[in-house]
Amino acid sequence: MSNDPDYLKCTKQECKKYNNTNCEVSACSGTISFHVINIRTDIEFVFFSGGFETPCILTRSGPMKFSNPNQPLHGHISSIDSTATSMRLTWVSGSEETQLVQYGDGETLTSKAKTFSQDDMCTSVLPSPAKDFGWHDPGYIHSAVMTGLRPSTSYSYRYGSDSVGWSDKVQFRTPPAGGSDELKFLAFGDMGKAPLDPSVEHYIQPGSLSVIKAVTDEVKSGNVDSIFHIGDISYATGFLVEWDFFLHLISPMASQVSYMTAIGNHERDYIGSGSVYITPDSGGECGVPYETYFPMPTPAKDKPWYSIEQGSIHFTVISTENDWTENSEQYEWMTKDMGSVDRSKTPWLIFTGHRPMYSSSTNRLFDLDDRFSKAVEPLLLQHKVDLALFGHVHNYERTCSVYQSNCLAMPTKDRNGVDTYDHSNYSAPVQAVIGMAGFSLTKFSKPGSWSLTRISDFGYLRGHATKEDINLEVSSIHNLMKKLIKKFFYATYLTHIFHFFQFVNANTRQVQDSFRITKRQNR
Repeated sequence: MSNDPDYLKCTKQECKKYNNTNCEVSACSGTISFHVINIRTDIEFVFFSGGFETPCILTRSGPMKFSNPNQPLHGHISSIDSTATSMRLTWVSGSEETQLVQYGDGETLTSKAKTFSQDDMCTSVLPSPAKDFGWHDPGYIHSAVMTGLRPSTSYSYRYGSDSVGWSDKVQFRTPPAGGSDELKFLAFGDMGKAPLDPSVEHYIQPGSLSVIKAVTDEVKSGNVDSIFHIGDISYATGFLVEWDFFLHLISPMASQVSYMTAIGNHERDYIGSGSVYITPDSGGECGVPYETYFPMPTPAKDKPWYSIEQGSIHFTVISTENDWTENSEQYEWMTKDMGSVDRSKTPWLIFTGHRPMYSSSTNRLFDLDDRFSKAVEPLLLQHKVDLALFGHVHNYERTCSVYQSNCLAMPTKDRNGVDTYDHSNYSAPVQAVIGMAGFSLTKFSKPGSWSLTRISDFGYLRGHATKEDINLEVSSIHNLMKKLIKKFFYATYLTHIFHFFQFVNANTRQVQDSFRITKRQNR
């Protein structure tokens, strides 16, 4: 036990009871540190023996209060449309009182506050955590939309008020507008959280801290325009206070660039909730906390699907947990959205959702659902989706250009040995599982014939999309090469469009997989 790095050493040992010269009862002291965030409500430290099944309380601290339970915290930003001239800022406070956002050159906005109650949570025959023992008052979720912004431009903001206090000033950057030339983004799924001390929570995602640190470092470098987190966000699963901790962890990255999300099973699914999958995975949350903390540009409440254009990419973001069957509302929306993409403006179409169509790791119920593939995969082919990104399975896997489990085309190696898919003569989408951002990793049980790359490490996907006037021989996206191309090849009659991706290991920061998608179009 003493070899355990978290073992609490006994110091200043003192005998409290002697039997003649023998000590029968001794006492000692030790110290332990906890990482505590402001959760607005009183907390108490309890020292007990007997384990969780038969606890025996030895001593307790008594209630401890936070000095400012109304403090504005955990600000994060998201896009509301494809113009990149407005950004939504969302934060948490213990006060419903209207608060302010001060941004740019002296602009000021007032916030609107929302909350949710136990009555909004789902339950069944047995009480759900969210409805019962996992409930924690969420306080108030404030939101305001910063307007009058310019795309691809840096600003600063702070939020709060004189009565509840102010946040620190935060620097952020708007993404490029839809139809502009270039986008640099990061994407991942299944992140969650882990403690910053030796404490134990009910549900820990061991890789989350290294991924959050790596992504935050990339954001701070200035080379990231936006982030896409495609489902299984916090893994609070009905223990509502863990949303606060997750928001605390991601704030350094989500406060600086557009943080876009998709809903997953651990946000939405519960018995009797109307989800496609009847599982207890959300712990009774049924999408309510998720939609309150992460307001996306969706059609309406409990319709968590949307599209957004940034740079040269049109992103179609769906919910695999809401009805996607043929003729359903979401199915009709997908058909209309992808069918209306102006490929001369946004030549790339990326489709994202939580549950994958393909995976070589299929150990759990509903990891793969043939009904989903049968209903939705034809839409991807029909509308010439370039890349489909999914999570849910906790590893990284990349396919050939695949349709109905058959490789319709294979990538070729470029001069640097990078797999390159040529979509000039489109065959089928490339699909990738990117659920490797935190949850315990999944091994590969039976690789499919369509599977080209499989990695079971924590990390994230780095994407770089551009459309440049170049000749057909250019295969580099490095800045120097792009400058040379712009200088010498303005008169070309073909557009050669790049889409470049890398799998980044969060621990080593090394690139473990790279692939490109290219396309030539007559002008």
